[in-house]
Amino acid sequence: MINIAIIGAGPYGLSIAACLRQNGVPFRIFGRPMDSWKSHMPKGMLLKSDGFASNLHDPNNELTLKRFCAERNIAYGDSGIPVRLDTFTNYGLAFRERMVGELSDKHLVSLEKIDGGFQLGFEDGETVQARRVVLAVGVTHFGQIPATLAHLPQGYVSHSFQHHDLEPLRGRSVIVVGAGSSASDLAGLLHQAGAKVQLVARPKELKFHGKPEIGRHRSLWQQLRHPKSGLGPGLRNRFFANWPHLFYYLPESVRLKFVRTILGPSGGWFARDMVVGKVPLVLGYAIERAEVQNGKAILHLRGKDGSRRDVSADHIIAATGYKPDMDRLAFLSSEIRSNLKTLDRAPVLSPSFESSEPGLYFAGVAAANSFGPLMRFAFGSRFAASTIARALVKASAKEALPLASRQMATSEAVNR
Repeated sequence: MINIAIIGAGPYGLSIAACLRQNGVPFRIFGRPMDSWKSHMPKGMLLKSDGFASNLHDPNNELTLKRFCAERNIAYGDSGIPVRLDTFTNYGLAFRERMVGELSDKHLVSLEKIDGGFQLGFEDGETVQARRVVLAVGVTHFGQIPATLAHLPQGYVSHSFQHHDLEPLRGRSVIVVGAGSSASDLAGLLHQAGAKVQLVARPKELKFHGKPEIGRHRSLWQQLRHPKSGLGPGLRNRFFANWPHLFYYLPESVRLKFVRTILGPSGGWFARDMVVGKVPLVLGYAIERAEVQNGKAILHLRGKDGSRRDVSADHIIAATGYKPDMDRLAFLSSEIRSNLKTLDRAPVLSPSFESSEPGLYFAGVAAANSFGPLMRFAFGSRFAASTIARALVKASAKEALPLASRQMATSEAVNR
């Protein structure tokens, strides 16, 4: 039985592995490196997060995004220069090679509770037993398609995470549903790829981040009133970015409200020019129902003023975000699933990210209800990785003491 198994090799899984490796704690990490970014984000995408907020975490900050870009002669700015998807993906792959080392590129298909730990089953038939398991599985398990669309036949509707290569949609009519960065990014990139795209959203206008003003002097009052943070400017964002351990102790109802409403739908500042004036926008409308007629997907919309409108296309893409739901993790055994205490379908976690199933930890978006919206961004990997690694190092040290005592007693008995 191994000590620790990490499932997932994105920013959170790799950061946790780097921290454990630095502390000399044995582990194995499983997953396809940077798979969510490499296979499930549209080619040509730009990250909404600033450069300084897009680092993976290792205890000594040996490989930051800034250092990676300097080594590869890639344009970089702490802010003001958007981070390209391929740059971030390649940075994560380099981080894995340099800071993590050995990784098993395989897919988990089963996780069961056994005496003393867990048994993990993989698609290639390998089984592994581990005392503790960290699930850092990313967002692709949790893509939400609204009920008004989910019933449509296969081929007429999909989620945005299913579209990395947009070339197959060239020349086709596409409706993108959503108001956030996934929707605006995808609509703009589809337009550039030659698709006939429309964007449908409930808000009456799209929101975009303001473009950073590089080099502009900010008074002390401005710095105090609107401080910078890894989640954007402002006191509230600074709290969510820098004090997730305090967020944890807010009342449940307050935490859930903040997770649902803070950092709501908005695109990166660079997306405005990709969408506004180029992509037809159908704003202020909700989907009442959807159907397929004569080979076209038709959306029947209702405006906030009661007006009605129909739009149709060859295909509909739901860029409607991600919501953690333990029932979506098909690899979890029924025993584990029934033992997990949840809040709004996400796991209830301890201050060290441990679930109600002892030895099972969750990192990333699944931890948002406990530690706040920070867990939806790569910037949260620092807090999550250092916190989880600290707990695992401590637990490993406690286990090592009895083992050392038994070995010493055995040695003394032999000597006698």
